[in-house]
Amino acid sequence: MATITHLSQRTPTVSIDELLADFHPSYRFGEVSFDTYRPDPAWPTQAEAVTKLKAFAATIGNSKGGFFSTLFGKKTVEKSGIYLDGGFGVGKTHLLAALWHLAPGRKAFGTFVEYTNLVGALSFRQAVEVLSTYSLVCIDEFELDDPGDTVLMSRLMRELSDAGVKLAATSNTLPGALGEGRFAAVDFQREIKVLSEQFDVHRVDGVDFRHRGLPDAPRPLGDGAIEEFAVERYGDKTYAIDEFPDLVAHLSKVHPSRYRAMLADVDVLVLHNVDTITEQGVALRFVVMADRLYDKDVPIVASGKPFSELFTAEMMAGGYQKKYFRAVSRLTALAREGQAGEPEL
Repeated sequence: MATITHLSQRTPTVSIDELLADFHPSYRFGEVSFDTYRPDPAWPTQAEAVTKLKAFAATIGNSKGGFFSTLFGKKTVEKSGIYLDGGFGVGKTHLLAALWHLAPGRKAFGTFVEYTNLVGALSFRQAVEVLSTYSLVCIDEFELDDPGDTVLMSRLMRELSDAGVKLAATSNTLPGALGEGRFAAVDFQREIKVLSEQFDVHRVDGVDFRHRGLPDAPRPLGDGAIEEFAVERYGDKTYAIDEFPDLVAHLSKVHPSRYRAMLADVDVLVLHNVDTITEQGVALRFVVMADRLYDKDVPIVASGKPFSELFTAEMMAGGYQKKYFRAVSRLTALAREGQAGEPEL
């Protein structure tokens, strides 16, 4: 029997322990390892990345001491962090998740945005105190589009490094021509400033599997048919059924760190009357929801406008374009799965 719920009526309470428990690779990378990574012989830097990350994993948990202890105490050749620089589709997240799985001790894995949300939920000092007890902190999709968040993360990484926590990061990249708009290692090193010498930067080359740009969005269904369509396709599942304007309005009342909990038991999302979001603050919140939907692989059945029209042209060309391109790409993939039965390859 199908179960119906409404995200716009959910305001979950999440404890600190529950919040931290979510800092692990999504189910898409839940069982990956270096053995399941298939380096392309045509691109030697892929196999070199595996070798470097395995060596880096062997240093985790061996010592405390960090950046400032190397300035004022015993010097060491070990780096506090490793950074994977490269375009879309070369397996950086797979490699980062493989490192997380191999590393000993308590460890955290999350996107740049998830860490900034964690600081917002806990406070900066509490986040530092908690994460300082970890042996490894992995930051996927490091971003530079918000100066305030970049400064925040640089400071967080500096304090964690000083506490002896090992750090691993990957870059966030705009879909499009290979190298165009790519977030390069030089940008990363410039922004983390005092920590830059403590990072081993490795370029991962390869074919950009997202070079083709955004996939075509499926045509939205007629509004009166989407609920019946969803149930016929998926059967006895838990469906979140919401009017798009109601969901968008509700997201402003729930901290983004709780969006994952909102989706805890949801199998399929049915959205009535999707429309273009015109306010940037609202749009950025929906980007976070898109990431959580994608992490959980929740198929979407929707009416209204296609997700290719979710954000304004100004947003898609502005300072946060990387976030918006990622969100459109992910929501489109989930809609193709929900409406055409085409799981992402």
